[in-house]
Amino acid sequence: MNKLRTGFSTGTCAAAGAAAGLAAIISQKGTGSVDVSLPKGDTASITLHSCRFGDDWARCSVIKDGGDDPDVTHGAEIVVDVTLTGSTGIEIDGGDGVGTVTKPGLGLEIGRPAINPVPKRMIRENLARVGGDLLSARGIRVVVSVPAGRELAPKTDNPRLGILGGISILGTSGIVVPFSTASYAASIRQSLDVALAMGDTSVVLTTGGRSEDFARKIVDLPDHCFVQMGDFAGYSIQQCAKKGIADVTVVGFIGKLAKMAKGIRQTHVKGSKVDVGFLAGLAGEAGAGEAVVQKIRKANTARHVLEMVKENHVEGFFDAVTSRVCLHMRGHAEQKVAVTAMLFDFDGSLLSRHASE
Repeated sequence: MNKLRTGFSTGTCAAAGAAAGLAAIISQKGTGSVDVSLPKGDTASITLHSCRFGDDWARCSVIKDGGDDPDVTHGAEIVVDVTLTGSTGIEIDGGDGVGTVTKPGLGLEIGRPAINPVPKRMIRENLARVGGDLLSARGIRVVVSVPAGRELAPKTDNPRLGILGGISILGTSGIVVPFSTASYAASIRQSLDVALAMGDTSVVLTTGGRSEDFARKIVDLPDHCFVQMGDFAGYSIQQCAKKGIADVTVVGFIGKLAKMAKGIRQTHVKGSKVDVGFLAGLAGEAGAGEAVVQKIRKANTARHVLEMVKENHVEGFFDAVTSRVCLHMRGHAEQKVAVTAMLFDFDGSLLSRHASE
């Protein structure tokens, strides 16, 4: 099987532009590429599209490369302006083409640019690596822009989520894993075959790298038993049943698990939306008052629902989600597989764990 080429996130592009810009100011020399430290400790070499600079400013840009089977931001230019200031600290802002957050439930401040926490951390860490002692004496202002961002935004989920005027600067690992149905399905089958070949009949199906990291701290199984199913929930559990996997732990966050709890087999954002009405119904069954249920019906995202459930102490809601995940995943597997569902909060705390009977 040919391995698909990975790409890099818009967050990695922004960090690369910031690091290259500061390096150019310090050395007063341009560069064609820059090494970027990624969240998990790896390093990526990123090619620059442009690099201009002066005594205390620089503008560098990177062309987003989504790898094979890329998303709509593939080929977009990510521009980063770096300016030395008279104060101290690092200020990160969004320029033209970076959306502004207007609704709750995204884990971002309303009224601020849609630059997620991990890209912000990447920018800060890479500036610190490049700048060294300079950062203790001078402040740095970083502005991330996407010239085509306004045109690209309608092709994303941003307008529905209340992110207006552009795209988001995203990324949790810095690397984009290509989304291809045939290739991803083949990788899932291959991973299950490896587990079986090693003599294991228990696996952990995770929705991605972050949920896998959290699961590894709780589930004591060898590395080869952890399989990233991505959005292929129904297909993955079917393959487990077909191949003779006896026990499966399904792990994820509220967005994906909310879809699985409704019985949706393919949880990609383009194929299915989170049904907040369904989640409001679960909250009502768990004892939430009518006012809370109605608020949940108007929620912006699954994360927004999670925040309201926690704020209003709706006991039993998260267990209702995981129990239904177990119910439907066992159904997809024709009752041939024992299923445990684990729902994590975004900080890694376990909200619910339910095992099928």
